[in-house]
Amino acid sequence: MSRLGTIGARLYRGEVGYDFVGKRKIWYAVSILITITAIVGLAVSGLNMGIEFKGGAVFTTPKTSVSVAQAQEFAEEASGHPAIVQKLGNDTLRIQVSELDTAQANTVGKQLAEDLNITGEINAELVGPSWGEQIANKAWTGLGVFMILVVVYLAIAFEWRMALAALVALIHDITITVGIYALVGFEVTPGTVIGLLTILGYSLYDTVVVFDSLKEGTKDITKQTRWTYSEIANRSINGTLVRSINTTVVALLPVAGLLFIGGGFLGAGMLNDISLSLFVGLAAGAYSSIFIATPLVADLKEREPAMKALKKRVLAKRAAAAARGESAEDASEDVPGEPQDALPGAAATAGAVVGQRGRGRGRPSPGKRR
Repeated sequence: MSRLGTIGARLYRGEVGYDFVGKRKIWYAVSILITITAIVGLAVSGLNMGIEFKGGAVFTTPKTSVSVAQAQEFAEEASGHPAIVQKLGNDTLRIQVSELDTAQANTVGKQLAEDLNITGEINAELVGPSWGEQIANKAWTGLGVFMILVVVYLAIAFEWRMALAALVALIHDITITVGIYALVGFEVTPGTVIGLLTILGYSLYDTVVVFDSLKEGTKDITKQTRWTYSEIANRSINGTLVRSINTTVVALLPVAGLLFIGGGFLGAGMLNDISLSLFVGLAAGAYSSIFIATPLVADLKEREPAMKALKKRVLAKRAAAAARGESAEDASEDVPGEPQDALPGAAATAGAVVGQRGRGRGRPSPGKRR
């Protein structure tokens, strides 16, 4: 078994772990800071909307040796408007100029052919802003329907607290992705909208995996006094951590290929737009499923009277064990007459940290006879 597989198995059994839930205030602070930065960037810089949303003309040139910078300069001089130039894979250029009508587009096209010293015809395509507006409206409608369906499904399959936490994580991912577009100045195109809608499913996938593990681990939780809800939630994150990392990396690799090879080297504009939003959204989704969604569920559950009472019993049991000179591991061991199916896997120290080993079920502690 590989080293990563060995670590994953030990995480699943609870032999090692990291206290994600216990340090949730740090993750909340980091997420709030990132979100505020994204919102400020969005408010100050705004989104760089593509020509499909503003209207204008798209010129496609034949094969040329003119550089992108030179073509952009010529296009802006000919049109009087800012221009976006992309070099395509066959040494042709795609020049976008906003706010041009048919007559202006014809004039600009002729001037570009002269400036770029092109003998062939420059293909000009006009784009109306109403088309982009329709796409935006449909995207908002799809986003709203998706959010509602997600909340309803998770509330039925799990519970409303998990549905609320998943919704917060989704909003968190979308806000960060849109904020990065505003801060860096990436162009927003229909491909960007497609990518944003696509990342919602990826973001939700890891969250549901952890929630399913948490649901299984908290069956009959109030019938035991070995772990609190937050501690079981933390074990659920650790138990699925390697799987989340693997699925995220596997998803990011082809997206990175589309972004850096398809968009960077081949100059495929639509591929670049879709893959860029996917890349940012996948990374944000992996973060939110581990650091936001599950800790938030633990916070909400710990407010319940039953969970508060359970926490008191667990802490009282550990305090009594400490008074007898026993370790926290001894306090977490099986007790005769106490249900042992509250948490699948081997017994482990509550809130274990990486490198700390837990004893298996039924193994006596040193100096303790059965």
